[in-house]
Amino acid sequence: MSIGIIGSGNIGSAFARALARAGVSAVISNSRGPESLKELADELSPYITAGTREEAASADLVLVAVNWSKLPKALSGLPDWNGRIVIDANNPIEAPLFKPAELKGRLSSEIFADLVPGARVVKAFNHLQPHLVSADPKAEGGRRVLFFSGDDAAAKTEVGGLIDRLGFFGIDLGPLSVGGKLTQFPGGPLPALNLVKFD
Repeated sequence: MSIGIIGSGNIGSAFARALARAGVSAVISNSRGPESLKELADELSPYITAGTREEAASADLVLVAVNWSKLPKALSGLPDWNGRIVIDANNPIEAPLFKPAELKGRLSSEIFADLVPGARVVKAFNHLQPHLVSADPKAEGGRRVLFFSGDDAAAKTEVGGLIDRLGFFGIDLGPLSVGGKLTQFPGGPLPALNLVKFD
């Protein structure tokens, strides 16, 4: 299964590092072009390569982690998603002030899903601080917990398998209407908790 990453900020880079640590290949992209990602790609070679937004978006599974206000531009004009899996790793806040976005009563994942029509959206990787995503998930004698949620069971199975392959303990929170609310930052009770599952 090919993997693409749109967004090379804290979360996108942390996800790339987690993949590289587990020996999983992916293409990472940003709005500034592949050249701007040379340092990161060199660090994570041979597993992570820098590509265009279109190259990253053509993968079987695509993680999107972009500043909230830039999401519409980052996702516009891309080919049809055609049932491919898109991981929503975004939080409805604006750096550097971390001011909550106006969602008009909707969940951020609902708004995100509208931007990727035809995709099977799974919410994941947004609730842990980036340094914990990129760090060794084996912690304190157990495995660091990663929550995920979505409305498509098969897509969640794929993402859950990837989470397991990266060494985390995945917990399925159910549909986006439930899990998306629990892990949304700000507002949900689960973001920033560093939980460990002991075997």
